[in-house]
Amino acid sequence: MKLPRDITGPQLVKALAVLGYEVTRQKGSHIRVTTQRDSENHEVIPHHHPIKTGTLSGILKRIAAHHGITVENLLEILKL
Repeated sequence: MKLPRDITGPQLVKALAVLGYEVTRQKGSHIRVTTQRDSENHEVIPHHHPIKTGTLSGILKRIAAHHGITVENLLEILKL
């Protein structure tokens, strides 16, 4: 699995809308998104250009684990 290297915070927030994530608040350079699908889940996305690969990997792993899918499947769903 190769993570995309040029994903920005706003692009990731927009892609996560497919899974029902909505922006609940923003404080400074961090955006909090929440979904009610598969129970409630919150995730904090940095508003960076681009998001560092380690940070992106951690975010995607937590989201994939919440929805019970692999990171590869998550990337296909989000079309990243």
